Amino acid sequence: MSGFDVGGRLRALRIERDLSQRELAKRANVTNSTISLIEQNSVSPSVSSLKKILDALPVSISEFFAGEPSQEEPKVFYRAEELTDIGDGQLSWRLIGARRPGRSMSILHERYPPGADTGETMLEHDGEEGGVIVSGTIELTVGNEVQQLGTGDAYYFDSRLPHRFRNVGDRECVIVSANTPPSFSDGGDACHHV
Repeated sequence: MSGFDVGGRLRALRIERDLSQRELAKRANVTNSTISLIEQNSVSPSVSSLKKILDALPVSISEFFAGEPSQEEPKVFYRAEELTDIGDGQLSWRLIGARRPGRSMSILHERYPPGADTGETMLEHDGEEGGVIVSGTIELTVGNEVQQLGTGDAYYFDSRLPHRFRNVGDRECVIVSANTPPSFSDGGDACHHV
């Protein structure tokens, strides 16, 4: 989450909702010190930890990073530098059209360096998701199934099943994925891989 003031943005959203650090921590089921350290930019939260806190507001990951939806005519083409990175500094998840109003799906360009992991806590949210491994290897756990997928392999599953992504290889894994409904724009209840 480098280059983005995570702490400042979290503090502004918390204050906007008239919540104390203690109340937000209670709602998110984290410690008061966790909220304080994040707001001071003393720690960089994992995507799953940040999602847990944002769910308590509720604010989606894309709303957190992208701000308000664009009032301009929806774009058709996006240059690489225009994609909104909603990763955690280790994982890079670049969301296409983050500020597009009325978006009905999320499309991500994902990068997992060796050892990257979405976290021990399995993810679950409404919807479906699928993707194609562009390069590298990813270990995907869905429910009780675990598979290692390589370049050209793909996945598609019901996102309500507990799932986790881990790069167990020795080189970066790149994935292009999509999920619906657009979990990165819905107010806090769901988020792809986070």
